[in-house]
Formats: sequence, structure tokens, C-alpha cells
Amino acid sequence: MSQKMTLGQTAEIAGPKKAFIIPKPEVVASMIKRAKRPLLVVGSESAKTMTSDGVLVDTAIRLIGKMTVAATGHLVSEFLKRDVQGVHSISLMNLGDRLRDPLWGGFDGEGQYDLVVFAGFPYYLEWLVLNGLKSFAMDLRTISLTRSYQPNASWSLGSMKVDEWKEVLDKIASTLMEEN
Repeated sequence: MSQKMTLGQTAEIAGPKKAFIIPKPEVVASMIKRAKRPLLVVGSESAKTMTSDGVLVDTAIRLIGKMTVAATGHLVSEFLKRDVQGVHSISLMNLGDRLRDPLWGGFDGEGQYDLVVFAGFPYYLEWLVLNGLKSFAMDLRTISLTRSYQPNASWSLGSMKVDEWKEVLDKIASTLMEEN
């Protein structure tokens, strides 16, 4: 070998700024409630990720009145199958680029979003988008509802078992539905 071996990870490391772990589901509900313009971004894994509502798409449907919902990839068809209107379709990479753009007025032209919640993405894809937002949209708060800790988000659920994760998601949705 002509090259010296390097120990440790040398690419795609989270850096010095890492996500806070969400201590309880009510914290997420409170953050969404206090946000002026929250956005829920639902990923491709949502159609096959089981929750207490059925699949993650069904949990997202419960939240439509509380926040703007964007579906990535083919997922908008899952909402249309359920006769749900008002869901915006956009690719994740395009959305990541728009969220860091200070001139983008959002889907409705009302201005930038101040809180973005991510759910239902492959870990590596969510990692990349959140890494870009952490570096280039520093005022934007992000929450990852992935079952594994996502260090590039502002806030993340810690790594947890499937049953515990389902309970947490249900508690977040239920708490948001209770609050007026």
C-alpha cells in the first residue's frame, strides 16, 4: 500500500452541532403549535411504515389541519387514494434547495417555513437533506420523526423500538388534535 491508512470516519460526519433528543412527545406537539409556519414532509417509506393509525400516511392525514403537508416522490398518490386534498408534491432534493432559499415564499406564497418536520424517509436521504439545511438554512428549525437518532436535525427522536416509536407518534398526533 502506498497510501497511509486513516482510522475513523472521514466523510459525512455530523460535525459539532448535533440534534437535541426530544424528551417526550408533548415537546414536539408544543413546538409545532408555537411555529408560525410549520411544514410536514412525508417521505417514500411512509406508505409501508406501520403506525397505530395504519401506515405513516394515515398519521400524516391526521395532521393536515395543523400544518402544511408535502409528499415526496410517488407518495402523493397515497393521499389521493384516500381522497385527501391540499397535499403538495415535490421531490425531496428540490424541497431541500427551496427551504434554504430566502426568497422562496412556500407552497402558498405566504413566506418561509420556520419549522420543518421530516417523517418516513430512508435514513441516508434524510441525513443528506438535513445536513444541507443545517449548513445553509441556519434559522430553520428541523425535527426528525425517524425511529433512529438523526444528528443533522435540530431535534430528533432518540433511537427506539418500533412499538415505542408508534406510541410516540400517536401521542404527538393526539396532542396536536386536542389543542385548538
